[in-house]
Amino acid sequence: MLRVGYKQLDTYAVWTADDYFGLDQSQRRDFLSRFDRLHEWHRYEQLPEYTTFLAAIRVRVQKGFTREDYLWVADGAKKRYRVVVDHAANDTAAMLMTITPAQIEVLQRQWDKVNRRYVSEYRLDRGAEEQRQARDRRLFSRIREWTGNLSPEQEKKIIALADTSEVAIVFYRLRHEDRLRRQHEFLQLMTQRGDAARFQARLRHFLINWEEGRNPEYDKLFREWERKQGDVYAELAHMLTPEQLATALRRLQGYMDVFTDLSKRPAATGR
Repeated sequence: MLRVGYKQLDTYAVWTADDYFGLDQSQRRDFLSRFDRLHEWHRYEQLPEYTTFLAAIRVRVQKGFTREDYLWVADGAKKRYRVVVDHAANDTAAMLMTITPAQIEVLQRQWDKVNRRYVSEYRLDRGAEEQRQARDRRLFSRIREWTGNLSPEQEKKIIALADTSEVAIVFYRLRHEDRLRRQHEFLQLMTQRGDAARFQARLRHFLINWEEGRNPEYDKLFREWERKQGDVYAELAHMLTPEQLATALRRLQGYMDVFTDLSKRPAATGR
């Protein structure tokens, strides 16, 4: 599934861009041309590095996953995201220079849908118990993707580890507010497109430094939340059965195999 999805990423990307901006035909062609270059670079330059990263994760899992390992993985994911954003920033800025006021209205309507979906998914408009249940469902879903089914005893232990309900309620509310802040800042940035070079530099900074400008309370809570997540996954690693651990390692290896295969350049054809 990953292999097929990656090869069709251009189709998904242009659909998504169209959903958010309502692109015209000329913009779609330009978007696909720029995205194809990004996709090719990512496939042949980044996927091999991702394979190396996953291999290092596998070693840490086999040795016994710790909080420090989780934080190392999280930091590694952020660094790799920044590499992609930095590479794509110039083309992104060039595309955004063509966006019209009417298309910005399309963007705002799409954000309204996404924001309502976030509130619904995280039950931000409901009580503490419903929010906790929604959090547990998300957590179990992520874990089962890697380990297969969990026993009732394992689920109880995981809930006990993660049960900081009041902190979670504040955290997800502040995260929602931070998303709204970033959306507002992006709209402000879009009003500063008079100088293309300055806009490009500002956009690059905005995309790469997404943690900048956070509410200090949220920033502190986010770091606490990351450490707590590290504790949860470290404890989870110690309670896995041999079969569950093998399932997780096979999944990691599966990603590595797909990335390795996708990153092979086509053999040159002679005459």
